[in-house]
This record gives sequence, structure tokens and C-alpha cells, in this order.
Amino acid sequence: MKATIKSFLLVAMSGALISLSSCSKDDDPVVTNTITDVVVNSASYSVLEEAVVKANLATTLSGAGPFTVFAPDNTAFANAGITSATVATLSSTQLSDLLLYHTLGSKILAASVPAGPNAKVITAGGDSVFVTRNASGVYINGIKVATADISADNGVIHSLSKALNKPSGNIVATAQAPGSGLDSLVKAIVRANNAPGGDPTLIATLSSATLTVFAPTNAAFTQLLSALSLTDINNIPVGTLLAVLRYHVVGGRAFSSDLANGNLAMLAGGNTTINLTNGAGGGPTIKGNGNGVNLSNIVGTNLMCRNGVVHVIDRVLLP
Repeated sequence: MKATIKSFLLVAMSGALISLSSCSKDDDPVVTNTITDVVVNSASYSVLEEAVVKANLATTLSGAGPFTVFAPDNTAFANAGITSATVATLSSTQLSDLLLYHTLGSKILAASVPAGPNAKVITAGGDSVFVTRNASGVYINGIKVATADISADNGVIHSLSKALNKPSGNIVATAQAPGSGLDSLVKAIVRANNAPGGDPTLIATLSSATLTVFAPTNAAFTQLLSALSLTDINNIPVGTLLAVLRYHVVGGRAFSSDLANGNLAMLAGGNTTINLTNGAGGGPTIKGNGNGVNLSNIVGTNLMCRNGVVHVIDRVLLP
């Protein structure tokens, strides 16, 4: 009888232990490593985390996915002029639009990015971005991926060297935007389009055709006027102005990742010369045939427009 009771107690205790063990496992929190988790758990993504939370995308990026996120870290945001203070000034809708522009609704590893010319990909927000892979790495809209293939449960993260700028308009509208620093270029385009002897299709072409424009800054036009002993763009002969403006345009999208040392054929004819390392701070330059030894620094790259891309330069190119 004692043996029977002892056996019964042992069985009961074993069952209780199994039950407790089972309950303990059920009560343990599920450990995940979603895209949201990766962002939240990395101090270098603190600005991105603020943006994701304010945009109400934390739950989405914890979902099943799969997603590919081209993720700007704090440095990449700073390189695009975006800080925590900037995030605070933007609405949840604006941030959502920006972040979805960095997100694809599928998982694309670096090795799966097409080599060669830029491949058009549709973002989670319905916009177009352009990805490519070459000997230097993976690029999106000409921006280099600093660290590729950061694994997550619901997709993959590619950390960017600079945040992407979502296009807000065509090339002309982008140049007209407040704070662009391209007011003189706009004035020159309007004159070349409207003045007698000009090209009345110029603005329409720049607004609709797929183009790359090397856009001189206001200071670049001031420098040109000084060299010509003039004080106003309206004093430049229309034919001369039109020829100069056309010499700043390349057919198609030529991101900075597409530029190489050597000649670059311009859309209206003639070549410019690209050098990727001989500019200020070792940056890229472009030089026109009529510029002599005077190089133009490419001071801003890959400004996305609805119909192309703009690179900002600090000297007007002369054919």
C-alpha cells in the first residue's frame, strides 16, 4: 500500500512539473527581430525610429512582410539635412510618405539587385526608385548602400549613406522650389523659352522628357555675368543663352553612380569632361570645352525629379 501511494505521488509530482514547465514556456515572451526591432535596438537609427513612430509605421514594419527597407542611419539623415528637429516639424503623413519611399514590398538581397543600368522598382508608397549594382556596390537613386543585407524576420535592411529625397515635381518645378538656390537658372530658362529667337518648347521639354540636368547655382551665374562684364541674365544674347543651357542637359537619368572619368555626351551635342576625384575635397567635377582650365565642382548630386535627376554645379558650363 505504501509503495502504491509513493508511486502515485511521484507520478502526480512529475505531471505537475511538466505542467509548470509547459506554462513557463507559454508565458515566455516571443523574441522577434523584425525590421522595427532592428531599428529600435540600434542607437545609430534613433532618428529613423522617431520618424517610424511618428509616421505610425512601427506596427506595419513589424508585420509579416516581406519588406526591403533602404534605411538611413543618423549620419545618412544628416547628410540629407534631416535631424531629429526636422522630424519634429513634419506631419505623420509627410514622414509616412518619406519612409515608404525607402521601402519595397518584397525582399531583395544585394545579390539580387540587377547589375548595369538602373532598374525601375516600385516602392511601398507607389513611387518609382532606381536600383543598380556595379563593382562599387549597390545604389538606389545613385545613393550608395553603406551596409547591405542586414537580416530581419520579415525582410532585409540595406543601410544607406544618405537619405533619399522623394521627388516633389518635375525638373522645372524642382528648380523653382523655395530655397533651391537655382533662381538664376530659372530666370535663364524662362528668357531662353520666351524671348524672340528662343526655343518656346524648352520649358515643356525640361518638364516632361526624361533628362539629367547639371544645374548652375546662383553664384555660378553671378560669376558668369562678371566674366562677361554684364549685370543681368537678360543682357546675354538669347542664342548664346540657349546654347549654354542646352549644354547642361544629358538624355536619360544619369545618377552620380553612373558617372565615370572621361567624356560625357550632352543631349544637344558636344562633350563635357567628368573627373570623379579632382574637385574640392576630392569630389567630382565637370568641365565644358569652353571652360579652359576652370573646373565646375559638382556640389550636389542625385536630386530626384519626377522626370529625371539634377546635379548642382558651381560654375556655368561653356560649350
